[in-house]
Amino acid sequence: MASGKEIKRRIKSIHNTGKITRAMEMVSAAKMRKAVNSVLAIRPYAHSAWSILTNLSRSFENYTEGLLEVREVKKVLAVVITSNKGLCGSFNSQMVKKIKEELQNPAKLKINRIGKKKIISQEKDQDLKIDFISIGKKGGNIVRRLSKNIIASFDELTYLPKVDDVRPVGKIVIDDYLAKKYDKVVIFYTNYVSAIKQETRIRQILPISKIDLEKQIAEMDVLAKEYGLNEPAIEYKIEPSPEVILNEIFPRIIEMQIYHAILESNASKESARILAMNSATEAAKEMADDLTFAYNQIRQMKITQEIAEISAGRAALE
Repeated sequence: MASGKEIKRRIKSIHNTGKITRAMEMVSAAKMRKAVNSVLAIRPYAHSAWSILTNLSRSFENYTEGLLEVREVKKVLAVVITSNKGLCGSFNSQMVKKIKEELQNPAKLKINRIGKKKIISQEKDQDLKIDFISIGKKGGNIVRRLSKNIIASFDELTYLPKVDDVRPVGKIVIDDYLAKKYDKVVIFYTNYVSAIKQETRIRQILPISKIDLEKQIAEMDVLAKEYGLNEPAIEYKIEPSPEVILNEIFPRIIEMQIYHAILESNASKESARILAMNSATEAAKEMADDLTFAYNQIRQMKITQEIAEISAGRAALE
């Protein structure tokens, strides 16, 4: 059994750890409020932008080039959004699990779709090549452990970036797809549902998928109703030409999807960190209480032993 002095030292150390985790919980709470406010602010804009694109898609049904070109998937570019640091519970580990699931089932990644059209690659699964763009240091570490190639890293985009900060990512994605370096682009991110619930997801960015856009809009319809943003289907008149609209609006939509995914991941990260730090604080308190109980038992044993020795000595003198 440990000595009373050693237990007392451990109690002090655990109390100090509890103070640190409590402080980190409070810092994460402040960051989470900002991150959640950013997500709530961007969701109505994202909803409206994707609704416009869905309505516009009817005007582009006959276009099969550029960002709308659907081709057989032989090479995939994946954007992975994680945190720069740990201590955020299962936030990063769930992303590892999601990536591994997709890599173990490459048949899903080889399905390319836009609207109701699908192209399924006939190549063998092992021939599928996947490159990554990492946003956050943990994402880079995950990809390296999986022995996959990283073509770009953006470690400074993990907390409240601006739209301009995301444009380099969008440029790489768009340019490489137009250059036919990749046949499909997906994004791994964590969707913020509530302070206690976050969901790891994968979305197809390119080719622009009407199915995925409609799914995103459906998921945001509850929030859209609160803002009065439910828009009926609209028949747009395209001027000056569909080609000009394609070149202008589609890159902005790609950037918006990446930007929105980063904000969702930021809010999820801070929420997960709050829960993790709260659990660590409670665990430290329980450990300190258990050690205090053990320390008091040792003190009581020593006191009882001293009383017994004194009593025995007095009895011997008599």
